[in-house]
Order: sequence, then C-alpha cells, then structure tokens
Amino acid sequence: MKLSNHSAVPVYTISGSSTARPLPEWLARKRRRSLKNDAEYASRIELLQDFEFEEASQCIRVSDDGDWVMSTGTYKPQIHTHYLPHLSLSYARHTTSLNTTFLLLSSDYSKSIHLQSDRSLELHTPLGCHYTTRLPRYGRDLKYDRRSAETLVPAVGVNENGSGEVFRLNLELGRYMKSYEIDVGGDDLASAGGGALQGGIGTGAVNTAAIAEESHNLLALGTSLGTVEFWDPRARQRIALLPRAMQADIVDGRQEITALEFDRSGLGLATGSSTGLIHLYDLRSSKPLLKKDQGYGYPIQTLIYLAPGTSSRGQATEPKILSADKRIIKIWDPQTGSPWTSVEPALDLNCVAWCKDSGMLLTANEGRQQHSFFIPQLGPAPRWCSFLDNLVEEMAEDPNDPNAFTSQKVGEVYDNHKFLTTAQLESLNLSHLIGTTSLLRPYMHGYFVAQRLYEEAKLIADPFVWEEERNKRIKEKIDSERESRIRGNKKVAVKVNKRLAEKMLERQEKQERRRAKRVIEKGGDDEVVDNLETDQRPTEREPSGLLTDPRFAKLFQDPNFAIDETSKEFQMLNPSTRPTAEDQDKPERKLTAVEEEALDDRRNSDSDTTISSQNEANVKVKDGDRISSSSYKRSGHRPQQPQIRVSLSKAPHRMKDRYFGDRAERVKSARSSNGTVVGEREMTFAPERRGKGLKTIEKPERRKTEGRRSASGNVFRNI
Repeated sequence: MKLSNHSAVPVYTISGSSTARPLPEWLARKRRRSLKNDAEYASRIELLQDFEFEEASQCIRVSDDGDWVMSTGTYKPQIHTHYLPHLSLSYARHTTSLNTTFLLLSSDYSKSIHLQSDRSLELHTPLGCHYTTRLPRYGRDLKYDRRSAETLVPAVGVNENGSGEVFRLNLELGRYMKSYEIDVGGDDLASAGGGALQGGIGTGAVNTAAIAEESHNLLALGTSLGTVEFWDPRARQRIALLPRAMQADIVDGRQEITALEFDRSGLGLATGSSTGLIHLYDLRSSKPLLKKDQGYGYPIQTLIYLAPGTSSRGQATEPKILSADKRIIKIWDPQTGSPWTSVEPALDLNCVAWCKDSGMLLTANEGRQQHSFFIPQLGPAPRWCSFLDNLVEEMAEDPNDPNAFTSQKVGEVYDNHKFLTTAQLESLNLSHLIGTTSLLRPYMHGYFVAQRLYEEAKLIADPFVWEEERNKRIKEKIDSERESRIRGNKKVAVKVNKRLAEKMLERQEKQERRRAKRVIEKGGDDEVVDNLETDQRPTEREPSGLLTDPRFAKLFQDPNFAIDETSKEFQMLNPSTRPTAEDQDKPERKLTAVEEEALDDRRNSDSDTTISSQNEANVKVKDGDRISSSSYKRSGHRPQQPQIRVSLSKAPHRMKDRYFGDRAERVKSARSSNGTVVGEREMTFAPERRGKGLKTIEKPERRKTEGRRSASGNVFRNI
C-alpha cells in the first residue's frame, strides 16, 4: 500500500503497485530472499486472494449488492469470481475463446452474459455455461434492458441495406428480435457496403450504447461517424440524432464515439471520442455544455458519473465524472471541468469499475496483477475492506512517513472523538448515521464519534444526565474527604504469609525510624525526614527490602510456601502467637505412623518413671550410714564435701528410648560386653506389633540364693 498521488486529493494504490517491474516465476522464486529488504514488497497488501491473471485482464464488473466481483482475462481465457466479504476467490472457470465484455444480469454473480471474440454469446450460471448462441457479426459492446429483458449487442459492419445493426436477444422469449438499424456509413457506399459484412478497414460500426435505467429508459447508440442516435425501446424507433461535435481532422481522422454514459437524472449525457475528447450534453440542447481533453489522445474507454450515494455524501458533496483511457484515470468536476484527482498506473488499462458509495476503484489491465485504488475523499472504504480507513489514518498521522498527506501530529486524529459500539449508537439513536457521514469512523467492533456529536446526542437521549453526573461527583468528593479523616492500617500486597510480611515490614520501619532519628540528631536530613513522613501515611504500599528480593519471592506468592500457624512446630517456636481465624478453621493434621509410635513410647516411659519415683519416695532407711545417692540428690541436698564411692557393678542408668532401634542396640551391646547379666533383672525385646505400639516381653525372674550378694549398692531396691 502506497500513496500514488501526492496532490490535495490523495490516491492510495492498494494492490498492483509492483507490476511496474514484473518478474518471471522462476526468477521471482529465486529472488524472494532479496525481496525481504524491499520496502515496497514489505508494505504490500493482498486485498483479494488471487486477484490476477496469468497474462492480462480484459473486463471487470461489481455486482449491485456489492458482494461479488467478476473479471475476465487471459491466458488461457478464463473467468474469476471473488466473494468480497471473504476477500477470496470463489471460483475460476475457463472458456473456449477470449472475452470482449460481459454483464451481470442479476444482483449477484449467479446470472451473467458474456460477449466472446468468436461471435458468440454465452450465458453463465454458478453451475457453468448454461447456453451459447452465435451472432451474425462481431459485437463491440453489450447492454441489457431490464424493462424488456433484452440484451443489446452493437455490432460492426452493415447489413444488406447499408446500415449498422444492434442485435436484440430477448431472454424471456429465447430468440432474436428485429435489430435496430443505425446509420454508420461505410467504406463503399456505392455498393451498399460491399465487402463490409464481416468488417473491414474503415467499416462503419456501432461502437457503444447506454441506457438511462434510473429515469426515462432512453437508449443512446454511438457510431463510428461520431454521431449519437437516441432510440425509444417502447416504440422501437429513432427519436433524435445528436450530430458530431467537431468536423473530421485530417491528421486525427474521424472522431468515433467510443464511450457513452447517462447521469442519474437522465438529462445529462457524457460522450467520449476516439481522440480522447469528452463532451457533456444536456438532452434539451444539441450544443455541448463542456469539452474536456483527456490529454493523451487515446480512445476513451470508460465514463462513470460518480454521484454521491447515502454512504459517500459526507465525503464528496458534489458529483464527479470519471474518465479513463488506457493510460490514465481522471476524476474532474462536471461543472467547471477542473481536475479533482488522477491515477496513472504503470500498465495499460482495459476497464475500470467503481464500487458504489465508496472510494474504491478496481481495474482490468495488462499485466499479471489487477489494480485497486482507494480515494478516501471520494468515499469511505467498502464494508468488505473497512480496515483500509484505519490504515489510511495511520499513514496520514505519521509525521515520519513521506507518503503522509496531512500535517497533523501523531495522536491528533482521534483526540476529539469517543469510541462507541453499535449497541451504544442505537441507544443514542445514532445508528442511522453509520456510513453516511465522516463523523463516524469505523474502528474494530465500533466507531469513533465526534465528541460534540456524542455530547449533544447523550443530552437529547437523557436530559437528566448532567444532574446525575453532578451528584455523582459530589458524592465521590464527600467520600474521599471522609476517608482522609480515618487513619487506615498499612497494607502489604502479598498473597500468602501476610502476618510474616507485616512483621518484617514493621521491623524494617523501626529501623528506618531509628536511622532517621540518628540523622536528625546529627544535623537533619530533609530527604530522610520526608521519607519518614511519607511512610507514616495510611496508604497502601508495596513491600520493600527482603520482601521484594527475587530469591524469596515465592515465600510470599506461592501458596505451597504458606506457613501453617496451627502446626505444633510453629506453636513451639512461637508460643505467644495466636493463629488467625482462617487457620483455626482448617482441619487438624493427623499424626503419621512414626509420630504415633513415638507418642506411645513416650507414654510408656512416662508411666515407668512415675512408678519408679513412687517406689523411691517410699523407701525407708535401715542404716543411717547407707543412703542411695539418687534419693539423696533428688531430695535437694548437696554433700558437704566431695565423696567417691566405688561399686562392684554398674548401676543401670535409665534412659528414655525414643526409637526401637536405640533400645535394641543398647541391649545388644550389654549382652556382648561380658556375657553375664549385670543387675537384678534381664530384659529382652522382641519386635511384635500390638496396635500401633511395641510389646515388651519380660523373662521370668531367676531364683537367687540367700548367700549371693546383690550387685546393686541399694539394699532396699527389692523391697
């Protein structure tokens, strides 16, 4: 997409801009890597899929509903039909001969009639070629009279009466009707056009035709003599003759009429000659109102009255005329003839089609790719490519773009606009303005509406909106003043472990206050004081320091790292911390098998300790000189002087067994040390499950002799 014309009315070339330097297929594939650095290739836009022919395109037409585009081209002769809402090729169909021109008989693509170069007429439907008929002579143009359902084919050559003919094929009856006989002259008038039946050099012909469909349905026929004959299809006879505007020039020869077009009212007629001259007529006068020279001397191929419709009325307030030859397309004012804008493609043009009520022009031309041009000031982009409006705005508002045609800075385009969806437009009763004015600019799923229009429409739709807005702002101001009176707590923006983050934040704030106090005592630092005052404001703040360290980010963000304040480990480390309400609602975690075994062992050991302590408390001393050291120490006494006592045997030291393995290892070492049992009792343990705890097995006590001395130093042990 690039800007083709840098005048006051810019013209954008959407597709076909690279046809000035066509490349063969094999060379294009080889040079694709180098094309990535080509700015023109990088900014290309493929508006329609496969909008091209192998060699050249001959004719193009847009359907009345605006959803279909049909074009013909070569080589091989074929027909391409594009569905515009999908921006894609619907189907391609080959024909047996080259196409001269064609017409769409229906509002879509379903019915079309094609004038072929082999003197045949083909009727096509979506299924294919429906019917083919032959013509007596070669046809030059093709028109369709909708009121009588007749196809009119202006032909070359003369009949036996020396007159040119316009063949009439009635599609309702399915046969040819009597032809219109037109005065076209001939190269051999003495022999009544002898030798000119099939056409020869200088043979007279009816070159073109036009029908005023929207008004009086008058038929205009342009001849090779430069005259225009007007026929009434109802009476099937000629009612007027418009003579040639100028006499034949010796150098240029005779000026043939090659293009005709009625305006919407039916009173204006534009004629194009073979020498590039255009004349505007009023049917009430035989003298031309305006004469316009195309400038290149080529025959005029296309004349179109660009009358503004409902969608383009906001852009072009006055009708324009489009005239095209094979070299250039010009759009100019029909009142003064002053040029409005022009497009000069790199290749020769064969046909030009205008998408009604838009600024889009499609062409059939020599070369592989077909051209498409967009003129924003002529009208908006068609609904099937509405994104072009946004692209044009972006190009226009870019100050660094040499193709930009406006002096606006970036951001000034939509400063005074408000974005509204279609539903919001309907609520404001503005839906009828869609596509009718430039105040609504389509964008994505809605429209940019002028701010003044939006405010006026909103005031009309809801007269009390101003009062509601005023009350809303007063309420917001009162609420903000109320909030300022209440000193809120500082918040920490973390997901998990909020209490830990608050504690760390409070500790950090205390350090900052101490640091600020020291700075003030040393002389005062305004920056530190300001930061201190800022921290004391009741605003929500982000955590800083350790809380923002990326190494510990998951500790305050990931739920897997959340601290369970109801766990026993946490309560043992933090006995003064009370769990929050959320943690209390959580179900208590069950004990594992290892924890249950440890708990049972702890209970058993506690019970044994209790029994032994009761026994030792009830011991009575027989001899004042013999008191056990354990009971003496437990009573709270301390010896007056250190004493050393030696016993013959090791007194068993009672230890608390936390695991079964510790107890088994200690018993094993006791057995293997001496081979004899030390003490009064021998204990063995066998691994046996009893519920969730371990069952201890005691062996029967051995019988002792009275003469055997006790190994223990405590004589009261066995009482």
